[in-house]
Amino acid sequence: MDIQTLTSVEVPTSLAAGEANESLTLYGLVDGGGGYTRFESESGKASRSGMWDGGQSSNRWGIRGVENLGDGLSAAFNLEGGFSLADGKQGQSGRLYGRQATLALKSESIGELAFGRQGNIGYHWLTSVATPFGNNFNQARSAGTFSVAEVRYDNQIQYKSAKLSGFQFGLGYSFNADGEQRYTVDGNSNQNVRALTAGVRYESGPLSAVVTYDQLKDAGNNSGTTAKSWNLASSYDFEVLKVHLGFGITNDGWFGTPSQLRNSDLSIGSIKAFNDGFRAYSYSVGVSIPTGTGGKILAGWGGVSPRKNGVAYLGRNLATQQIISLAYSHKLSSRTSAYVLGTYGKNIALVAGNKTQSFGVGLRHSF
Repeated sequence: MDIQTLTSVEVPTSLAAGEANESLTLYGLVDGGGGYTRFESESGKASRSGMWDGGQSSNRWGIRGVENLGDGLSAAFNLEGGFSLADGKQGQSGRLYGRQATLALKSESIGELAFGRQGNIGYHWLTSVATPFGNNFNQARSAGTFSVAEVRYDNQIQYKSAKLSGFQFGLGYSFNADGEQRYTVDGNSNQNVRALTAGVRYESGPLSAVVTYDQLKDAGNNSGTTAKSWNLASSYDFEVLKVHLGFGITNDGWFGTPSQLRNSDLSIGSIKAFNDGFRAYSYSVGVSIPTGTGGKILAGWGGVSPRKNGVAYLGRNLATQQIISLAYSHKLSSRTSAYVLGTYGKNIALVAGNKTQSFGVGLRHSF
């Protein structure tokens, strides 16, 4: 079938049993450019100049469909996969639909119940409120400061309520966060890594506010530790500028470190996932400023301050991670934009002396 036919979306059909409206959409986003990235650690320095793959937004494609069941009820599915523009490989550890694979029942008055691999509540609601970058713009992304901001769970059932006077509630549970759910043998501990995600958000005019909670329980045959994270964020649009503020507390582990802040050549890795006794505070402040037709300046600072080392970092002097970012995006059309971005980070992964710098320009097109 011709791609243009699919991207035109609304493809109504009439079924003999009744008039059920259906739509099918093929969509995607392609982002590429050129840039420079440098990492430093005690073991040395490493840099790379060349093509940027997804400098503003991660590359993706997907298919979604909706069937109107009547009385405000609909069935919907969404299958979305990530890929590298540089080499064409699939993202998310080679999953075909690694970004999202869900089947949902939606009600205008009750809300939405979705089954499958999907983002946690923080991914949906916290990300774009805590910072002006959301989970975009490479190393500037919210997930560099808030570990729950870019998390997806397999085997998840998630409910999001309908909005009531600006408020909305969400709750999700994953029976195994990564991979196929395993059986639990009688008399043995649960071998699955289980996750709980919840949140409340409020939106009214220029004001947005969100509170989220996540916990991730390691398998019983491993550490058995439960990592927990509370996060609060708010933004207000003054029209001449939009202000973003965020704060979070994460205990007994860390939910995820973006690949953009890791470098295997210098052993700059992730903050320890399960770490009994660990505590860190996350802070963010940022602004976005419209500059005429189609232009926007984005600036922000994010910090992760370790307060307790936990057993994994006993005897180590952890340092506060800080990331400062500045970007400009300009719309060339309703679907295409150009951007420029610069980021500086120090004490990456809470290790004193770990630094990173990046600068790039690129083009982003959605279809």
